[in-house]
Amino acid sequence: MTDGKQEQDTEARPDVAALDGRHAADEIADLSARIAQANEEYHTLDAPVLSDAEYDALKLRLLTLERAFPQLARPESPTQKIGGAPAEGFGKVVHAQRMMSLENGFSAQDVSDFVTRVRSFLGLRETPAFTAEPKIDGLSLSLRYEDGALVQAATRGDGTVGENVTANALTIADIPHRLTGDVPAILEVRGEVYMTHADFERLNAAEGGRVFANPRNAAAGSLRQIDPAVTASRPLRFFAYGWGQLGEPLADTQIGAVERLAALGFQTNPLTRLCHDADQMIAVWAEIEQQRATLGYDIDGVVYKVNDLSYQTRLGYRSTTPRWALAHKFPAETAWTRLDRIEIQVGRTGALSPVARLEPVTVGGVVVSNATLHNEDYIAGRDSTGAPIREGRDIREGDWVKVYRAGDVIPKIADVDLARRPGESQPYAFPETCPQCGSAAIREPGDSVRRCTGGMVCPAQAVEKLKHFVSRAAFDIEGLGAKQIEMFFTDATLPIREPADIFTLAERDARNLARLKNREGFGARSAEKLFAAIEDKRRIPLGRLIFALGIRHVGEVAAGILARHFGTWDALVAAVDAAAQEPAFVADDKARRAVMADSPNWSELTTINGIGSVLVQSLVTTLTQEAERASIDRLTARIEVVPAESRQARETAISGKTLVFTGTLERMTRAEAKARAEAMGAKVAGSVSAKTDLLIAGPGAGSKATKAADLGVKVIDEDEWLRLAGSA
Repeated sequence: MTDGKQEQDTEARPDVAALDGRHAADEIADLSARIAQANEEYHTLDAPVLSDAEYDALKLRLLTLERAFPQLARPESPTQKIGGAPAEGFGKVVHAQRMMSLENGFSAQDVSDFVTRVRSFLGLRETPAFTAEPKIDGLSLSLRYEDGALVQAATRGDGTVGENVTANALTIADIPHRLTGDVPAILEVRGEVYMTHADFERLNAAEGGRVFANPRNAAAGSLRQIDPAVTASRPLRFFAYGWGQLGEPLADTQIGAVERLAALGFQTNPLTRLCHDADQMIAVWAEIEQQRATLGYDIDGVVYKVNDLSYQTRLGYRSTTPRWALAHKFPAETAWTRLDRIEIQVGRTGALSPVARLEPVTVGGVVVSNATLHNEDYIAGRDSTGAPIREGRDIREGDWVKVYRAGDVIPKIADVDLARRPGESQPYAFPETCPQCGSAAIREPGDSVRRCTGGMVCPAQAVEKLKHFVSRAAFDIEGLGAKQIEMFFTDATLPIREPADIFTLAERDARNLARLKNREGFGARSAEKLFAAIEDKRRIPLGRLIFALGIRHVGEVAAGILARHFGTWDALVAAVDAAAQEPAFVADDKARRAVMADSPNWSELTTINGIGSVLVQSLVTTLTQEAERASIDRLTARIEVVPAESRQARETAISGKTLVFTGTLERMTRAEAKARAEAMGAKVAGSVSAKTDLLIAGPGAGSKATKAADLGVKVIDEDEWLRLAGSA
């Protein structure tokens, strides 16, 4: 049951144990950028480029690195995010309870480890029961019923905010408009919209050819039609598998609650099983995999859930996934095709990313024509330590290569057929200069990525940073997307070369004889709409501004954390400037870590829960570079930055406080205590510092208790902690 994708992706990279902190940080940044882009393509655009298999492998590698180097785990990491930003064209819906992602597993060992983690977290001697059900490959949907009537339907979106598709959902036959019988006053049903294989083929035939690549894309595109009549004409189905907000519990168990949903009129999957240990779970996975080809709809794995709902409550959630569930994915599919050429793309951080352009090939019904090649080591047939991968076979232009997919898309190159290699082929020479600006492309020792040193001189980096600046999660300026940015960047009369230029566009246009309304692709109306959209975003929340700047390692989640911590742009900049004054900022790693630990200026940044030292160094470096700072100052002079407000679900005795646990807790596990504290609005740190408010010390407390005493940090025992937590 080993997933071929997982083997191929991870073998191209050095063993995690062989990495030091700097090299791990660079790989984490590279993986994060690639996964974030894939999320946008899959969840928001319904136009995925990476295969499910490749995506899973990248995310697994990232999660492995974050667990091995917890100090480098970034709060904005894709492992901490759900889905993608809501698409435009629909009203936004804030979910009463977040719609979470699922942790993925790929092997029998992963399933066994999951069961062990559940038992350990709950402190159980016996294995609890689990449900196992097919993982439908469709589009997640939440249905809200009030007093039995369907009042709202929303897509998952980014997990917090989705799209209002109520009118469209009402056209799906499997979705009841009104529930009768013993129905909770509030019932939020969650499930998957999908399309059967037979209906998919009929739809494509009716549309005059292969219009849709696969059933998942067809279902997503059909549900997201502005005109509900179009959705009504499409053969969509719905399986219910869970719930969100409830006026009262549906049952005491997962399987009982699903049976209750079925009794209320929802379609639930008949292959759902109850399992009592890991062996039974794996047996059900194998049974469902054997039936996969004959089910008549796409699935890409099996989902396991703890059956006892009281245990689910205790287990709770990580930032994006429940601790009580695991998605056990199926292996990948493969095909052979010819690699026409290798192209190099330059990202906004200067990373040179090789892409394989392929002769189009069909794998599992999907036609693909490109694949990622990771980096120069992967092309050369070695990992970053020099050890061979693919038995040392390199990848060359003209080669016949084995690609694979899982789910609905492709592309990953798994192997090379040397017997079909052209006799005149030559090893691929990875460029040592940027193909966009000619600047040196440097690969630091141990780094897996070669980067352009041109900075803002490099047009590719400048354009990509501007595209990021106007992206949905950043300034989100309607009418100023990627294509428009490319046009304005090269425009001789109305150029946009840095973010501040966006907010001078209207006044420059007013002074310019070659007005925007006279340009190809624009008219008077479209030009005025663009100027109005820019003006509308002149007032921007602090978190969006921080994210929009495109600072390496600072994503949406980290930007939000920084915004809530500092409240204002001026406060953040003051803290950064103070940290930059420390003389050891440019010293070696050991000296820098020592400064961060002991300096009040650095600790103001590094002790923020969820903000690591690598992110802090990147933040300080960027905001104190003369050219970057001048560009940002020109921007902030032309916009209004809205201060952030702290978001606490409810006030508790420990809201906003920083807690550290040490020693052995006897009445709950350390993991459960940490989860409880975070749910109550506290921050849980791993070490004691001057910023620590409270140390909870169990038997065996050692150096942390001593340091707390030296710093005057309040220390309490487990009994007092339980009283604070409301569990005494």
